[in-house]
Amino acid sequence: MYHMAAHSGGASRGRAGRDPMVPRVPQPIDSLMTPLAVRGLTLPNRIVMAPMTREASPDGVPGPDVAAYYARRAAGGVGLIITEGTGIRHEAAVDKHAIPVLHGTQALAGWQAVAQAVHEAGGLIAAQLWHQGVLRDPLVSPTPEIEAVRPSGIWGPEGGVVSLDAAYVERARAPTRAMSEEEIADVIAGYRDAAAYAVSIGFDAIALHGAHGYLIDTFLWHETNRRTDRWGGSPERRALFAAEIVRAVRGAVGPDRPIYFRFSQFKMQDYGARLAETPQELERLLGPIADGGVDVFDGSQRYFDTPIFDGSALNLAGWAKKLTGRLAMTVGGVGLDRGRGGKVHIDAQSGAVNNLPRLVERFAAGEFDLVGVGRSLLNDALWLRKAVAGEAFAPFDPENLTRLN
Repeated sequence: MYHMAAHSGGASRGRAGRDPMVPRVPQPIDSLMTPLAVRGLTLPNRIVMAPMTREASPDGVPGPDVAAYYARRAAGGVGLIITEGTGIRHEAAVDKHAIPVLHGTQALAGWQAVAQAVHEAGGLIAAQLWHQGVLRDPLVSPTPEIEAVRPSGIWGPEGGVVSLDAAYVERARAPTRAMSEEEIADVIAGYRDAAAYAVSIGFDAIALHGAHGYLIDTFLWHETNRRTDRWGGSPERRALFAAEIVRAVRGAVGPDRPIYFRFSQFKMQDYGARLAETPQELERLLGPIADGGVDVFDGSQRYFDTPIFDGSALNLAGWAKKLTGRLAMTVGGVGLDRGRGGKVHIDAQSGAVNNLPRLVERFAAGEFDLVGVGRSLLNDALWLRKAVAGEAFAPFDPENLTRLN
């Protein structure tokens, strides 16, 4: 009989209630239920709860409802939880008041309770550190007088495909000043301090949000980084900001805590954006970041089975693994059907095409090492446990994507 692995020191993750005399039917996801050592941390399986913004922490402080939300996913058996983006210690890091931060006595106490709740449920948890950069909207923040910071004063290209509010885009597109050396140093220190706070209150790993057009990504992206100093120009120089953040975080957390780094081709400023046009350009961007101390590259894309470059079926995580030799995590539509208009959760009644066999086939081929699951876990906290048991998932409810359930 198959059992989900348990984190030492935590509650058992074995399924309760199964008759041991009844043979278990193998499930497509079984091969993903193997452990993986990442530095000093051993994940019990390859399924990771992907980071997803919740905006449920008034004044930046996560409460008992946030702790319970993450603990439910831990009890569902995921190998690792990566939190929603948490604001670092910098005045322009995040905008809305309900986005959590990772500094200050109250917020740190709240996150300590979250980490404790996850551990008590048998789980592991990483803090995702976040700076919104050019995408911070001062008008929706408690401090509208503080402007967003930008590498070169550029929000994004004209004519990009966006889903953002038109009034915001019109305001944001106006050029502003470039970040100063002092501001860059302050932000790097903010990441370092947030990482130190995270490990001091019990987080098991650190994740850096370097994707989707936020601050780190705008240094990487040639459309928003037009600097002519050491922070811009060649791919290696555009990667320097990210690499320095990684080095600072590594110094703060020591040699045993894993560091995850999320990156993407698409941006909020343009869903059709390309961070890199060729594998060679991507290698030049990711190489310095890997050398800084990243353990796992989190290749964020809309669907995990979309090829990134012509002539290869590899997805973004696959290319990161091939080019850097580091571990890689894929994400994008796992457990969701994209062929029927709106997103449909895969269950016995939906008639959706199950993409798990396709996912497992690529994992077995060595394309990636970990699988990030997002919306499926928002909809059903026990998604993984049910996938392992071959049970029907909760019917898909779009409201679950926006509420803390």
